Amino acid sequence: MNEAPIVLGVIGGSGLYAMPGLTDITEQRIHTPFGDPSDAVVIGSLRGKRIAFLPRHGRGHRFSPGEVPYRANMYAMKALGVRHIVSVSACGSLREHMKPRDVVVPDQLVDFTRGKRALSFFEEGWVAHASVADPYAKSLSAALVQAVRDAGGTAHAGGTFITIEGPRFSTKAESNMFRAWGCDIIGMTASPEAALAREAEIDLAVMAHVTDYDVWHDSEEPVTTEIVIERLNANLTLAQQAIANLVTVVETLPHETEGCMRFATISAAERIPQAARERLSLLMGKYLS
Repeated sequence: MNEAPIVLGVIGGSGLYAMPGLTDITEQRIHTPFGDPSDAVVIGSLRGKRIAFLPRHGRGHRFSPGEVPYRANMYAMKALGVRHIVSVSACGSLREHMKPRDVVVPDQLVDFTRGKRALSFFEEGWVAHASVADPYAKSLSAALVQAVRDAGGTAHAGGTFITIEGPRFSTKAESNMFRAWGCDIIGMTASPEAALAREAEIDLAVMAHVTDYDVWHDSEEPVTTEIVIERLNANLTLAQQAIANLVTVVETLPHETEGCMRFATISAAERIPQAARERLSLLMGKYLS
């Protein structure tokens, strides 16, 4: 008898999978051509559906934002057959109306990292250009907004998420510059997850939990690690309930990114090295057959 497919992947804090109703829990260690993921993938059943959790920073928070093995994490989800992923993270708000403990489901992204992270699966003889004009899956994002609201949370539909390199927080000058650019929320891990998900043809949505006002707000305390942890933990039950709501409807959603990389390769097929073909066979093999 074939095992039921995994209908939803969740990348986020290690506490997410310690949730009521999760049964048949197993752990799977996956080795990828891009190294090992942050940790073992926790797979369980929730409301009759299989779901896979991967702690982004590893259990015990071992990886700094710039050290997270983003490619291995996304590849591992692809290897498990995951088509829809929710990325759960803390964020700072750059807008007054996006208050601490609100949830933002962004529709746009600015990458302000510093070139230290591997941003693409494509390298070493295989060049491909993914289209990420709209970096997040619209149907999945809309369903996630509803799932948060049904769980009793305040969810903002849309917004621009800027990723900074970290691990330090912003200066006030930087925070005000990001506001002037039109960014709405700020964090350290949204890039390169969105681009890698697109290259892997996985639909991605972000559940960003506002923990602070970064450092721009005159009457609010500047962000600290203590504030982030306290408020993120306070929203843990909301995040878990929203995931439980989403898992019941995710199979009805379209797979928006399916086929999006079919014509992305610009390298001549006969010039792509065999090593690159083997490394990317899971992602792109079907387009070279």
